[in-house]
Amino acid sequence: MKEQVEAALNDIRPTLQADGGDVELIDVEDGTVKVRLTGACGSCPMAGMTLRFGVEKLLKERVPGVTQVIAE
Repeated sequence: MKEQVEAALNDIRPTLQADGGDVELIDVEDGTVKVRLTGACGSCPMAGMTLRFGVEKLLKERVPGVTQVIAE
């Protein structure tokens, strides 16, 4: 599952990088994906929205078994 998550994150990275940010995969365990938003995304007031409606939505659509995404 970790490889599938990383592949999906690679698809969303260009969008985050265009705004000066990025996402780093920390761990995948029992359907929970732990990530770290970095760069501009790490301090952005909209980071929570990016995490829920961007990263989590994409991962749930593309990777069977993902139940939640949390910021580390």
